[in-house]
Amino acid sequence: MPVVVETISTLQQAIARSKQAPVGLVPTMGALHAGHLRLIDRARAETALVVVSVFVNPLQFDQVSDLNTYPRDLERDVALCATHGVDAVFAPSVQEMYPVPPMCAVDVGAMADHLCGKFRPGHFRGVATVVLKLLNIVQPNIAYFGEKDAQQLAIIRRLVREFNVPISIVGVETVREADGLALSSRNARLGPEERAVAPALQRALRTAADAIAAGASDSGEIRRHAASAIPADGRLRLEYLEIVDPETMQPVATVATEVCVAGAMWVGSTRLIDNVTARPPR
Repeated sequence: MPVVVETISTLQQAIARSKQAPVGLVPTMGALHAGHLRLIDRARAETALVVVSVFVNPLQFDQVSDLNTYPRDLERDVALCATHGVDAVFAPSVQEMYPVPPMCAVDVGAMADHLCGKFRPGHFRGVATVVLKLLNIVQPNIAYFGEKDAQQLAIIRRLVREFNVPISIVGVETVREADGLALSSRNARLGPEERAVAPALQRALRTAADAIAAGASDSGEIRRHAASAIPADGRLRLEYLEIVDPETMQPVATVATEVCVAGAMWVGSTRLIDNVTARPPR
């Protein structure tokens, strides 16, 4: 079983005592699923000491109701970590991470102006702040993040580069259900009928990627064509479908090189996100 640690000092002492390197960190908010386990397995294969953090970060929630209803089951998470060879689970309280109301935060600038950042003000400020804290606390050699959250991954890569944090950031491929739905802790909120129509977002993104691969280059036309792949269903509401530069997350008007096609869609009261990489023909 992994050791479960609730304080920063105890975790740092445990890492120092282990004298194992390299150290791998998998930051999570718990409610672990197969997507998280793929990150853990990658860390287990590439590092000597694997730390999984389980912390529901209040700074990145723009709605208190979303924070309060976020799924939490630490006992189950620890059991899953045990079956995948995790050495330590860091499960701090909010008081441990933020002993006083934070006055300093990471401003991610224009990278949060589009996609999820446009609809969730302050979200990526909270993400970048807690990730920087976790990287400083654990001081891993490598940290692992899922590619499903493309904007988050791009921001974290930019953060460590601009702040000269000596840590490698590894993106790990999205795990999907057989029908293409990206795994997410939020999928548990979907009712059976909602779950049946949820893959519409992935199909729309693939429609855009296929059009780009076939030679389409006008982003506006591609977006309209892709959005039409989402059926007229009262349970579905497309929040955005955008074509952006994969490093800067800025919109691309004309597709000439590799791009990220990202989307967010509400299925009933559940918000899902996904993305695909698209490349024009050679």
